[in-house]
Amino acid sequence: MDGVVDDGGESDMSGTASTSATAHLLEYLRGVEHGRQLSPNTVTAYRRDLYELAAFLDRYYDGGDWNWDGVDRLALRAFLGELSRRGLARRTITRKMSAVRSFFRYLHREDVVEANPARAVRSPKVEKTLPSWLTRLEIDRMFDVAAHGSADNSFRGTRDHAIVELFYATGIRLSELAGLDLASVDLVSEQARVLGKGRKERIVPIGGPAVAALRRHELRRREIINRVPAADRKALFLSERGKRLSTRQIQNIVRGFLDRIADDAGLSTHSLRHSFATHLLDAGADLLAVKELLGHVSLSTTRIYTHIAKERLKRVYDDAHPRA
Repeated sequence: MDGVVDDGGESDMSGTASTSATAHLLEYLRGVEHGRQLSPNTVTAYRRDLYELAAFLDRYYDGGDWNWDGVDRLALRAFLGELSRRGLARRTITRKMSAVRSFFRYLHREDVVEANPARAVRSPKVEKTLPSWLTRLEIDRMFDVAAHGSADNSFRGTRDHAIVELFYATGIRLSELAGLDLASVDLVSEQARVLGKGRKERIVPIGGPAVAALRRHELRRREIINRVPAADRKALFLSERGKRLSTRQIQNIVRGFLDRIADDAGLSTHSLRHSFATHLLDAGADLLAVKELLGHVSLSTTRIYTHIAKERLKRVYDDAHPRA
């Protein structure tokens, strides 16, 4: 794919694919980016995965000219085999093959290929793993650490405290929290307007402790706005330079708290979301209500948290019952 760069400037698709093959791929990626309601991370993953497929096909066809209508299931199975030999996780391979299937469905729909060869290629079965979560005791310890850090009423201390309070109070995703604007949060009605996956908007309640932490931080945030002329006035959470906090910066903040309360426990920023759902279900919350709060499209995605509750109850039984 001779030096072609897509609109995002992500990659130089040099190789031996025909001009039409390059055009079809770039057209599909433009459609994914602008026509479908996918998150930026998903769009980036699709682009990377399909460039990877194109690079593999260059090697598979020994540098000869190739086109999409000549790619058969054997070629795609060979691509799947290479991913496996590289030692990639099953979940990663499944995601890459999902992008390939989506692309070939598009090619079939547009009559670029007569049949969809990706339909005959099965991804490896992904083992279901229960997400990591914090116990009630660990949650309490985390908020003790956060409260101690904000006791001096500093900008950073109050901000970091507000971040973990809001995470646990709402169960929103990392990207959703990073994208929150000041106007998205109503501290009077104690709720936030969140833009989730597929740009779907939902309203989530905010608990009292999180509201209190946000009110304290708002005073320190205002000082940054007044001190830094170019500060981002829209963003809810800012750096000391007045820029919106990135997802990586927020991850580091949360990771700092988690490392102090549960070192090497396999916890991550997403664990606060998992803890939110697990603790609600433990307390008897309706599964459909939890689904709406989390912004899940499918109820089956939410049901994994019922498994966590069952596992926890089984551990309690095994530890406490004399004849377990």
